Order: sequence, then structure tokens, then C-alpha cells
Amino acid sequence: MPNPARVSILMPFKDTAAFLPACLDSVLAQEYQHWELLAVDDHSEDSSAAIVANYVEKDERIQLLQNLGEGIIHALRTAYSKSEGSLITRMDSDDLMPANKLLYMQGLLSAKGPGHLATGQVRYFSSRGISNGYARYEKWLNRLTASGSNFEEIYKECAIPSPCWMVFRQDLDACGAFKEDRYPEDYDLTFRFYRENLVCIPCNKVLHHWRDYDTRTSRTDPKYAMNYFLEIKTHYFLELDRQPARALAVWGAGQKGKKVARLLKKRGIPFYWLCDNPKKIGKRIYGIPLKHYKYLRELGNPQSIITVANSKAQSEIRSFLSGLQQESMRDYYFFC
Repeated sequence: MPNPARVSILMPFKDTAAFLPACLDSVLAQEYQHWELLAVDDHSEDSSAAIVANYVEKDERIQLLQNLGEGIIHALRTAYSKSEGSLITRMDSDDLMPANKLLYMQGLLSAKGPGHLATGQVRYFSSRGISNGYARYEKWLNRLTASGSNFEEIYKECAIPSPCWMVFRQDLDACGAFKEDRYPEDYDLTFRFYRENLVCIPCNKVLHHWRDYDTRTSRTDPKYAMNYFLEIKTHYFLELDRQPARALAVWGAGQKGKKVARLLKKRGIPFYWLCDNPKKIGKRIYGIPLKHYKYLRELGNPQSIITVANSKAQSEIRSFLSGLQQESMRDYYFFC
């Protein structure tokens, strides 16, 4: 029998002493035993490092490392540089793993081989209940994961849960691993998985319990604000899906539409600006006239970035574009 693949778990942590014991216990309880945990202290000021150190004494598969830089990207680089597994996954130090997580995900990859990305469904939990926004994100993400269609809506939101993926080391290296300095780092990596044409393996099992609380990094760090997400979306759209010979249209003149317009203007990329607000049609913003969305018919074979968030309006936009025989992820891209 061949030796089972070792799974390297990369886990940055900073000031999560309240949650680390439960997190580490969930790792120790894994049914799949062939793992190593690279726990990187990102300059904690509480007792987090001491807690991990106690677990190191209990289990030699756990390593305590100090971040060679500062922030989660440098911490991930530090962890990855010390890892030895042929399979790589991530863990957040305030979350929990179901006991079957590693066993199931490595089984998916073992069956499919390199070129594939194992993901799992997620479940948010909180002592105060889950907000409607997080509940909608969970439902959306799990719907995509169930069918392995995560990349079909990649421009809407981060379509791969940051602490619930597993990949072959060779594929992570081909994607550039953690070399990029672009935040949010999980969304950036998701786009690089997409760029390398990794195939998402469908999964209908909840394999990660995601804790929500007020001081969680994604809630408090400005690097995870909306403008950073729009910068990543625009950057990768222009790199991966933009066809320069086709006219480009931006739908919507709200906050998101204006941000995308500024990003395109900064890069010197011409575009048409569309909306359905009679108070805005005909006006100029940043020197660009706003036109009624039906003007799209006059553009021949355009591509569209859609920044309209309202679900009813999105449905109407889809219907209009379908009437023009346009297809999602080829002719139009929802950025929200």
C-alpha cells in the first residue's frame, strides 16, 4: 500500500486565545491522521502563542512558527515555506473542523488527481446569531460548491471559502501560492485558481464551521473593504476575460459603478456608461456621459460589467441581455 498523502494545514493566528483551544481540538480530532499543522503567530499580544506551544508539547505534528513579516500574507508564506505535505489546505484559528474534513477532502483529490480543487460547504455560527448578509453568502457559496460551479460567479464575491479548500502542492505552486501582495488575499488566490483552470470538485457536505464575531479580521481590517474587492475584480477581469476588440459597458452609476469607472479611467480604458435612472441619463460623471441601458444594442458585440446590486434589477438585466443572445461569463459579468 502506498503511503497516505500528508496534508499541510496552514494556520496564521493573531490574538485568538479565546478560540484557539476549540480550533486545535477540532484538528486533533480529525479522522485522517496524516497531517501537519503550521501555526504562525502574527505578533499576538494575548496568550495565543502560549496556547499553541502547549499543544506542540502534546502532538509533534503541530509546529509553532513566528511570522517572518507582518500580516496574513506573510504568515501564509512563512507557513508554506516550512510545509512538507503534498496536499495543502488552510485553517482559520477561530474556526472549527468537522472530524471528517481532511479525510473527505483528500479523498476527493485522490480520486480526481492534480488539476482539481477540493472545496466543502460551510456553516456560519455565532453566539449572537448570523446576520442576513452572512446567511445569504453562505447559501450562495454552498449552492455553487454543491455543483462545483464556483467560478461561474467569481466576479460577484469570493467564490471559494478561504479556510475550506485543499489542493495539490504542484497546483498551488503553479498558481503562485502566496507570492502576491494583493488583498483580500483569499479572493486574489481564488482568481489565480480560476486563471490556472483548476476544476472545482462538487461537494454537498458541510466541511467547515465558520465563526462570526465583531472583531473578526474581515469585519475590522480596511484591507477587506469593498474598494479592495472591486480593485481585484477589475484587475482580473482585464487580465483574464476582457476582449479589447469589443466595446466595454459599465452598468450602474452608484458607489460601485463609480469606483469601477475610476479604475478603468486610471488605466486609460474607454467604456460606455449605462443606467436606467432618468435623473442621471444624459449627465456626465468623470467626463463620461451616462446613456440609457438600451444603448447597448448600438454597440455591436459588447462586453458588460454590471455593478447593479438590486436582485430585481439584476433579473431584468439578465432578461434584457438574454434577448440579445448574450451569455454570462462571456459577454457580461456581475460585479455584485
